[in-house]
Amino acid sequence: MSPPARALRRARFALVLPVHLALLMVVGRSVTGSLAGYWPLSAEDGVNRTLAAHREPVLDGFTQWLSLLANTQVITGLTLACVLALLLTPPAPRWAEAGFLAAAVAVQSAMFLLVTLVVERPRPDVPHLDLAPPTSSFPSGHVGAAVALYGGLAVLTRVGTRGAWRRPVAALLLLVPLAVATSRLYRGMHHPSDVLGGLLNGAVTLAVIGTVLLSGRRRAPERGGAPSEAAPTTPAAGESVRSSPNPPASSGVGRTVVVRHPHGCDDALAERVGAVLTRHGHAAQQWILTGEDLPCGELAAELDAAAVALVVVCGGDGTVRACAELLAGTGIELVVVPCGTGNLLARNLGLAPDPVTALEEALSGGCHGIDVGRMRGDGIEPARFVVMAGVGFDAAMVQDASPRLKSRLGWAAYVVSALRHLGDPGIRLTIRLDGGRPLRRRARMVVIGNVGMLQGGLPLLPEARADDGRLDVVLFAPGGPAGWLAAAAHLTRRTLRAPASRRPGAGAGDVAGGALEYFSATRVEIRCTAPQPREMDGDAVAPGVRLTVEIDRGALRVRLPRALPGTGAEAPPAAALPAAAPTPHH
Repeated sequence: MSPPARALRRARFALVLPVHLALLMVVGRSVTGSLAGYWPLSAEDGVNRTLAAHREPVLDGFTQWLSLLANTQVITGLTLACVLALLLTPPAPRWAEAGFLAAAVAVQSAMFLLVTLVVERPRPDVPHLDLAPPTSSFPSGHVGAAVALYGGLAVLTRVGTRGAWRRPVAALLLLVPLAVATSRLYRGMHHPSDVLGGLLNGAVTLAVIGTVLLSGRRRAPERGGAPSEAAPTTPAAGESVRSSPNPPASSGVGRTVVVRHPHGCDDALAERVGAVLTRHGHAAQQWILTGEDLPCGELAAELDAAAVALVVVCGGDGTVRACAELLAGTGIELVVVPCGTGNLLARNLGLAPDPVTALEEALSGGCHGIDVGRMRGDGIEPARFVVMAGVGFDAAMVQDASPRLKSRLGWAAYVVSALRHLGDPGIRLTIRLDGGRPLRRRARMVVIGNVGMLQGGLPLLPEARADDGRLDVVLFAPGGPAGWLAAAAHLTRRTLRAPASRRPGAGAGDVAGGALEYFSATRVEIRCTAPQPREMDGDAVAPGVRLTVEIDRGALRVRLPRALPGTGAEAPPAAALPAAAPTPHH
């Protein structure tokens, strides 16, 4: 069966939902009417009275907590948080999974409300420990919502994660709806048939939405499972991979150095990276590990020791930035293998989110010169960056992001940190562009970008290009909650708009009622009235009052599978690019 035919067949499965709704209505009317006097329905009141007679303070408190897990506010908040995490957490937005979870919760709620329009069942005739909403007791909305959310998370855990832990976690998530059902009975809020109706409503809705949106998607492989390519022995730090007897023709003369972040690139991924490099003719590989005090490992020593033709960076933006610091101006080619928390440079360069695919495509493409930002200021050593530098709110967010949360949640950990700084005061600053007259402003943050797209395709700097020889600047100055909403709405509209509709100059000047102000220059000078947090490429640097950023056009040679987004030209071969003047290693 062809893919379109399979998709149509899955879509038709959604027709089960109207049938399910009709059956729930029939069952509900029967429970409250013709079948009410027959066993086991006739015994339900006795079950509720027995539970009410055996209440204990400890159980009252515990069941109250369980009941709260499925109330409307908690279900709505957790669903929104999970959907945002699925869309914003690397390596790429998971639209199908986010849609599955949101649709399961929403459709279940719609089913519940429609059934209560035709079924009117009073609550059990016992003292109620919770406030009773003005809806029918059949089916249980709490139980149905718990099945949709926690059952949906169990499904995503089983099919979308790796490791032995996923089975017990999924089992615990599946126990939550059962615990909620028990608590609703204990607290006198539902009859047994009501919670059974809620379980049925949630389970059928979950099965239908899962079939329509997730059917046919591959389960995530187990960690350490067989990779798609034949993998060599895992290259360790400092180990050279010897050439095969008949290697393919290499694209350059000299060694290939692989800089590997040990957390972002585990042993299994390292094996696959080594196999792809060997297949493309880079059999003589020197692997080095990064460390807390060595963000690019011993790359400087390797560059000084012998001729290097290619540097492959398996890490995130921080690791790429540290390597770019050494490679800018040398003419040595760089390949980015996105293995970090944000991978913003890789996203802006159009690389695939999967590390192995990104490497495969880059090695099959050409070399392109991209710009590098040079940053200096009080209290910091001069340094280069490839993505963005910032002052204020974003730097505070980066500085306070928990390393533990980043390892567990990825980019979503920054959202948690950002919430703590929403109430921070604004910054009084002066900004000077290309030596022009100083502009006095008050803002929450200033972002200077070599590229402009954030996680989830959010175009913070819509006109920024990695090879245009300019820096794009945005001042974020929301005037209270309305300003935050205006800025969010403006950026959301740009996210949903097709890339082709982003006209030249569309990011210039005041937008969103003055909440966002855009500039473009080759040199940006910022002076604050008080020391402010600062960051570059997702790494916090020392706070200060002065910051100067300039652009080095085309200083970094990066292998890309295709032309840079927005350039309209294919990436030229390496031989067509002039080598920049080398700079000494630090």
